Amino acid sequence: MELSLLFIFWYGILHAFGPDHLTAIADFSIGKNKRKTLLITSLFAVGHGLSLFVFAKVLESVALSEELLAYGDIISASVIIVMGVYLLSMVAMNRIQLRKHIHEGKEHIHIWFGKSHEHHDDTVAKTSSLTLGLLMGAGGVRGMLITLGAVQGGAVDFSLVAAFTVGVMLVFGAFGMVMLYINQNFLGNLTNVRRAFATAGVISLVVGTNILIG
Repeated sequence: MELSLLFIFWYGILHAFGPDHLTAIADFSIGKNKRKTLLITSLFAVGHGLSLFVFAKVLESVALSEELLAYGDIISASVIIVMGVYLLSMVAMNRIQLRKHIHEGKEHIHIWFGKSHEHHDDTVAKTSSLTLGLLMGAGGVRGMLITLGAVQGGAVDFSLVAAFTVGVMLVFGAFGMVMLYINQNFLGNLTNVRRAFATAGVISLVVGTNILIG
């Protein structure tokens, strides 16, 4: 059992390096501080693991064709494309805002979507990252089932999914720290912030489209 957990943990690490996952993490981590970045990446990983667990349990009892399972990839790609369109539309409509203030001797930067006078709310980003993780879990079902079949005949239990989720969370957290470094060193003004979101939007469209036509 220990070998199975190690195997699925390693698969979670490899799975997390998918360009669609890292693109999603980048989209949600731009402009966030350390605590919020770690929380968002963790929620994404948890949502991803839970989604795979539910799908895998269903597929234990219901035999689905390869063509039907492929719709999971379509869902994942579509989510990434929608995110890209959303980010680019926010840039085009000047709906990305930045505000600085000094608190306890330290400069704090707040970035949010909306009009300049609107109050920013991080609850939306947290909820969205969890939901996104759940939706994109559909895209990893086939690969996870193949891996589970290799380690213990395709049987699914929560310990294996937990090991997978920890592997995913490790990579997402590390990539979140890369995004945090970018936030702290390159996103000190609104022009750079908008450029960063525009770049993330374009990358999202490219990655999502590549998955659909691949």
